[in-house]
Amino acid sequence: MASFSYVQCSLVVIVMVCLVTLMIPTTTNAAALNPYFYDRVCPQALPVIRRVVQKAINRERRMGASLLRLHFHDCFVNGCDGSVLLDDTANFTGEKTAKPNLNSIRGFEVVDQIKAAVDKACKRPVVSCADILALAARDSVAILGGPLFWYQVPLGRRDARNASQTAANNNLPPPFFNFTQLLASFNNHGLNTKDLVALSGAHTIGFSKCKNFRNRIYNDTNIDPNFATSLRANCPSTSGVGDNNLAPLDPITPSRVDNFYYKGLVGKKGILHSDQELYGGNGTSSESVKLVELYSINPFAFARDFKNSMIKMGNLSPLTGNNGEIRLNCRRVN
Repeated sequence: MASFSYVQCSLVVIVMVCLVTLMIPTTTNAAALNPYFYDRVCPQALPVIRRVVQKAINRERRMGASLLRLHFHDCFVNGCDGSVLLDDTANFTGEKTAKPNLNSIRGFEVVDQIKAAVDKACKRPVVSCADILALAARDSVAILGGPLFWYQVPLGRRDARNASQTAANNNLPPPFFNFTQLLASFNNHGLNTKDLVALSGAHTIGFSKCKNFRNRIYNDTNIDPNFATSLRANCPSTSGVGDNNLAPLDPITPSRVDNFYYKGLVGKKGILHSDQELYGGNGTSSESVKLVELYSINPFAFARDFKNSMIKMGNLSPLTGNNGEIRLNCRRVN
């Protein structure tokens, strides 16, 4: 390639080259992300996303939990790159059909609505699907939890061009994990005990299927007996019967982001085995126990640590700069 001579080029060309260089991010890690990424290219992007999320939650409050879960399931599989949204192709089997995701994760139509609305507002596709997931998760939490749960989302992720069913099967912790397994899974992603306990607080909203907690309510001993009995009424012991019947992960305030999830754990009323493992499970660390107790009596401490851990999780191996792409359709590569 011929060398570039600044002496021979006009001032106009030099200025243009410099401007283009400044506009293209070159780093490939979380340090390249910043909350103001879209302020110049499309300042209306974030308000548009918030409005679509608000409308979706107004239609169905459960959708807030579903959008939050999509972000988690995206980030835990090869980083926060929007790969969870990709449909299967002839070249790869995606994450949607992985065991932890199949007939479980939802909200894809809302992501489609967000993408269409934000592209229309920006007059071109400049917001990545990975960033849409991060923002939709934050907006869901803030809408259902109020100003205490609002936080700035570092932005600038780009979208992956492939997905892996195998990676999803290997990286998403199932509801039957014990504490040691849960912590190992989080540690493998650079997250610590505080992140594990704080991010588990996402279960302050949403529902779980009977098949995910059947074994707990019939066989676990670390459970309030009256609570177990109440759940058995809608979750028969026979496998395959009532598998898809739902129960709220936080029975007290299932559609509000607050600290009642932790109050439930202290009272041995965690729905999932993996939830209760944070408090009194086999091998549970003293740090985990202390955090559950702290969050159960101090909603401000929970909100602070939850937001910090959400930002930390959102920084897992993002694609930035010239890596990845901005998808025209979140369900398929360009």
